[in-house]
Amino acid sequence: MVAVLFVCMGNICRSPMAEGTFRDAVKSNGLEAQFMIDSAGTTGYHAGEAPDPRARETSKKNGIDIGGQRSRKVTQSDFEEFDYILAMDEDNMSDLFSHCPQEHQHKITLFLSHAPHLPINEMPDPYYGHDRGFDMCFNAAVDASDGLLNLIKKEQSL
Repeated sequence: MVAVLFVCMGNICRSPMAEGTFRDAVKSNGLEAQFMIDSAGTTGYHAGEAPDPRARETSKKNGIDIGGQRSRKVTQSDFEEFDYILAMDEDNMSDLFSHCPQEHQHKITLFLSHAPHLPINEMPDPYYGHDRGFDMCFNAAVDASDGLLNLIKKEQSL
């Protein structure tokens, strides 16, 4: 079982969309039984909440339902339990590194580093912006999910 965790600040916009697009990529490849996929936030401000309505709507119009997800904060056990931990931006990656034991820090990367053809390295936070920001994040998440899945398939011989 390959465990993958997507992380943003509040776990209501970017990481839920990343989780949804990655789940879709895994399903399209017939690999659902080989993955555990989740998302979390570096803060617990929205713990227990569903993703932002704009994130749900953007995902839904693209054929992915993320409405069943619930926000949670990253826990210390996540660093041991997950094989791949994908941060949406440098701030969240820095926060993850500051809490992660040294022996697990190799698991943490920027999510968009798995889509090197994109002109950005960090997933912009669409929370305070317009709906177009959610569309851009969703599309970037699709590209990064494909790149990440290809990497995992190679590394894990799937």
